[in-house]
Amino acid sequence: MDRKGILIVVSGFSGSGKGTLMKELLSRYPDTYALSVSATTRRPRDGEQDGREYFFITEDEFEKMIAKEELIEYARYVKNYYGTPKEYVRKQLDAGKDVILEIEIQGALKVKEAFPDTLLLFVTPPNAEELKKRLVGRGTETMDVIESRMNRACEEAEGMGHYDYLVVNDDLELCVEEMHTIIQGEHRRSFRNEAFMKTIKEDLERLKGEN
Repeated sequence: MDRKGILIVVSGFSGSGKGTLMKELLSRYPDTYALSVSATTRRPRDGEQDGREYFFITEDEFEKMIAKEELIEYARYVKNYYGTPKEYVRKQLDAGKDVILEIEIQGALKVKEAFPDTLLLFVTPPNAEELKKRLVGRGTETMDVIESRMNRACEEAEGMGHYDYLVVNDDLELCVEEMHTIIQGEHRRSFRNEAFMKTIKEDLERLKGEN
């Protein structure tokens, strides 16, 4: 049975640990998953490579991609565009890889609208106190920024019900395996196996006719 990849969108609160979770999943199962590479109009930072962290393109090129509907979703943040190229994602899916997009809720819902078979996963810490503790523990942000991230989390919590699964990131090891199990189980969903079901029905009819 040919295995076609599944498109997966992972969202979560800032501080939920979704970035660490994605890295661990990809390093543990490199032949199974691919992290989608976004296109952006921002300049590369030191050490970033075109096609690895992002596809770095001009604003003109990006706007042509919008006009030609070559992006699954896109948004503009602080004067720069960011978006997910359809072609790159399709190639990975056709190669049998499960493609993960790590984006926020609005983008996730746009992807689900365009590709109804998308699997939506939302990563959350076990409780709100733990979220605040993680944000403070980073030691990289002022209390004002932490406060604004907590306010944003309140808004994002309203959208959790749109997701197929909630993944509680309490223990990283367990969480990676839980996410892997959810995704691989998804491959067995009947609506993802219509060609297989059609073939087996036809074969059963043929064998029945031979008796």
